Amino acid sequence: MNAETTFETHRARLFGLSYRLLGSRSDAEDVVQDTWLRWHQTDRSGIRDAEAWLVTAATRLGIDRLRAARIQRERYTGPWLPEPAEIDESPTPEHSAEVAEQVSLAFLAVLERLGPEERAAFLLKEAFDYDYAQIAPLLGQSEANCRQMVHRARERVQAARPRFDVPPENHRRLLERFMQAARRGDQPAITALLREDAQLVSDGGGKGQAVIRPLLGAVRIARLFWAAYRRQDPAIAWRMGTVNGEPAILRYRDGALVAVMVAVSDGDRITELYTVANPDKLGASVTAGSGGASW
Repeated sequence: MNAETTFETHRARLFGLSYRLLGSRSDAEDVVQDTWLRWHQTDRSGIRDAEAWLVTAATRLGIDRLRAARIQRERYTGPWLPEPAEIDESPTPEHSAEVAEQVSLAFLAVLERLGPEERAAFLLKEAFDYDYAQIAPLLGQSEANCRQMVHRARERVQAARPRFDVPPENHRRLLERFMQAARRGDQPAITALLREDAQLVSDGGGKGQAVIRPLLGAVRIARLFWAAYRRQDPAIAWRMGTVNGEPAILRYRDGALVAVMVAVSDGDRITELYTVANPDKLGASVTAGSGGASW
């Protein structure tokens, strides 16, 4: 198997790891490209395990890029949310289920609380099922340190986002009801669909319409949507789609996508809302059907 064929065999895994590590499609694509350049330029005669070599290179490149990105994100206007990897306007259930596995925007937002090496160790263990004997040399750490990093990361992720076992169809119906209530500015209906302590986080990056800081509480969130309805732009259209395989509300102005919204729910009410309205994070991820990237 030649160098290019070998690399292409592992490209999807490298992108999946890099995207989960960085929360940015464009940065993940850069890491995969940089990994290819290193792979192409290295002497491969002594490499016994190509996958291990490639994953190690991508992880280390991703950690370096994540450290640099965190400095940039400190100067970001308003909350920073992950960049969608795939926005599907006409999803099929099968493809949505494939993509949604551990790449929801809410999950990636929680991972932002972890340090770069801690995040890498957690993802390699939890998302890619590496054992500690594989993770330790990859990160240049002892197995004991890696085990401790994963343990701490798991606790922080679980504390930040308790998991609810919600059937996908129930979650989608709840989000559809929320979309209809928001479209008509029905403040009581919106409030009823939100848990009392619900949170809204929106990322406009200073370029799209967004609240400058997280909004807490069902009443305050409902009031925001009511106010938005009062000054509703007639050119705005709402529709359901998916973002990274999970149900999402897509908003368009004159046919152009201007915002996506995803939610976390407990099955009865919405607990968290995440909106990405920064145009820099929307354009490259849109697909018209279900032929998106492999994960």
